[in-house]
Amino acid sequence: MNVDALGAEVDAVGRYRLHVNGRRRVVEVPGDTPLLWALRDELGLTGARYGCGVGACGACVSLIDGAAERPCVRTVAESEHARITTIEGLSARGDHPVQRAWLELDVAQCGYCQPGQIMAVVALLAGTPDPDDAQVDAALRDNVCRCGTYTRIRAAVRRAAELARDAR
Repeated sequence: MNVDALGAEVDAVGRYRLHVNGRRRVVEVPGDTPLLWALRDELGLTGARYGCGVGACGACVSLIDGAAERPCVRTVAESEHARITTIEGLSARGDHPVQRAWLELDVAQCGYCQPGQIMAVVALLAGTPDPDDAQVDAALRDNVCRCGTYTRIRAAVRRAAELARDAR
């Protein structure tokens, strides 16, 4: 049994191969380490933000096998065979249709929640290329924006859908 400095049981450090942003990466952490910590602390991918740590705020949303997931509540061991995309891996030049729409419509106010919002919208548009307001609201209902830019977010989703259609 392994214990930390306070006497709590911890998993032994292991080598985990993660597929992140199209590249194989290796992290050496306990298997129960939240994926978010491996992304941020081990791989330097700080775009997925730490908000609540319990999957309630959406600040850390990343794509895991194409779905909008919260890496704060998923372990490294659970993620070893998944394809993970963070905001850094969305577009090398920051010109993904969703990113472009966000900039065009000046969505961000403080900006803290925006990477999670953007990644949730990318997942939404992948499955629903022309969502109505109810579908947008449903997809983003668990992504909290303390600044309240929800109206601009909804408009940016519509603009991103247009940009994606134009790119096809």
